[in-house]
Amino acid sequence: MTKTPWRSSLSKRAQAKLIAAVGYRLVASLGVTLRWRTEGLQHLDEIVATGRQPIMTFWHGRILPAAYFFRRRGIVVITSENFDGEWIAGIIERFGYGTARGSTSRGGGKALLQLVRDMAAGKPAGFTVDGPRGPARVAQPGAMWLAKATGNPVLPFHVEADRHWTLNSWDRTQVPKPYATVALAMGEPLEVAADADDSRVETARRMLEERLHALEQRALDLVRSTASSQRTPRTPR
Repeated sequence: MTKTPWRSSLSKRAQAKLIAAVGYRLVASLGVTLRWRTEGLQHLDEIVATGRQPIMTFWHGRILPAAYFFRRRGIVVITSENFDGEWIAGIIERFGYGTARGSTSRGGGKALLQLVRDMAAGKPAGFTVDGPRGPARVAQPGAMWLAKATGNPVLPFHVEADRHWTLNSWDRTQVPKPYATVALAMGEPLEVAADADDSRVETARRMLEERLHALEQRALDLVRSTASSQRTPRTPR
């Protein structure tokens, strides 16, 4: 295996480990303050009850709250082989995730094959379907091909916080503020047949994209209704 250039630097490897250790503590400390409102989690339970595993799909800009909520479940996700991917992998592995190294721009085929093997071993998979570089909120077909190869369903969800910081990045990454209420809306799973041709895979990809947009709106509605109920004064007794 060809070693990526940054791995030859002892200082870079040490830096990646330090960032991962500090990042994990920051995310864990923030995560314990969050309050959750969920809808549709029965879809996840129903998939597991059939003996299959979900291919969990969401937008790249919601990585942080999603990673915290679904921690300790053995979900395998793709992370880049570059320096940023190394410290990101270090953080999520501390939260109980597995990693398949690669990306849609480099090593993607290898990473997808690793996911196929991991799912065959009974592990769920996670996909930021517009990652790693966008365009934002446009689903890429990788999750569809994984569903076709494994027979496992694609499970879309969206996460939205009522109070958050938004980073100036291509995906407008959302970081919930401490003690924020976070809504998680999960939709019905999508199936992709093993004999699906390119046209049917593309149809499924478009359907996934539409469902993710609808789930984003649903999560926003959940957050707003929660905020509204908290502002409504109680009737004096």
